This record gives sequence, C-alpha cells and structure tokens, in this order.
Amino acid sequence: MIRAFNGKIPKISESAYINDRAYIVGDVEIGDHCSIWPGAVIRGDMGKIIIGRYTVVEDNCVIHSGMPGRDRGDLIIGEKVHIGHGAVVNGKCIGNRVLIGMNATVLHGAIIGDDCIIGANCLVSQNMVIPDGSFVVGVPGKIRGKVEGEKLWWIQEGYKEYLHLSELYKKQGI
Repeated sequence: MIRAFNGKIPKISESAYINDRAYIVGDVEIGDHCSIWPGAVIRGDMGKIIIGRYTVVEDNCVIHSGMPGRDRGDLIIGEKVHIGHGAVVNGKCIGNRVLIGMNATVLHGAIIGDDCIIGANCLVSQNMVIPDGSFVVGVPGKIRGKVEGEKLWWIQEGYKEYLHLSELYKKQGI
C-alpha cells in the first residue's frame, strides 16, 4: 500500500519491486531495482527517506525517519544495502553495500559507513558512528573487526539473489 502524507507522495522507480503487503507512506524515494517485501513499513512522515539502487528491504522491516525532539530528521540509505527480516532502522545514514542482519535495530542519528555488516539482533546505539568496513555485533553493538573473507560476499554479491527473486515475483504478478 502506497500513501501520501502531508502532500508528500512516495516516489518509486518503475524497476523496483514493491510487494502489495508492504506499506510506504510520505516523503520516500525508492531507487532502481530495489525490492520491498511483505510486511515492510517505510514511513517518511517525520523526514525524507531516500533508498538507493539495488537495496533489499526484507519482510517485516520498519524504516522510519525522524529524530527525537526535532521536527524532522532525514534518513539516507545507500546502494546495494540488504536489510534483513524484522530489522528496525531509524538511523541518519546507511552507507553503500551494507548488510543489516535480521532483527537488528539501528537507532536515531546512527551513521553506518560503506561495506559494513551489522549482525543479527545487534543494537546500533543512538548517534553511533560506524567506520567503513566494520563488522558490528552485540547489544549494544560493538565493532568486532573488519568485513573480510567470506563476509565480503554478503555485501558485494548478496543483493543479486534478491534482484533475481524480485524479477520472478514481478513476472508472476505477485
């Protein structure tokens, strides 16, 4: 379901796949070849949300703009970002080629650099700044090393699996 809010209508690339069980409202831009899966909620009602090309938002994710105590707070999500099932993202900026694991939470004002992995169930604290190439896990999230070896596949190639899957869904009209 796609809805306007306060005169702002989501702008969605024609090449994006939006499942009919997703909810997108307000000042939201979704780039080319993105896929938004069932139960995902993207609320651009307290600031703009920009989602870059080839980004995957899996089932039951919540992405919300805004900052506590402020009228607005924009959220920019880069290209080839993979947001796992059940994740909650309220951050300020997510770089390119980032994997946010299942059920992870990214709080307001957080900035995640390029080529990072945020582990499943991780809590990225409010206003935390995560440098490029970081591997972050735990509650609260702590940098536990660099993204290297097998982990590189997830941020360099993982989005392609969902690109293919979204094309199959579109062909079948679902």
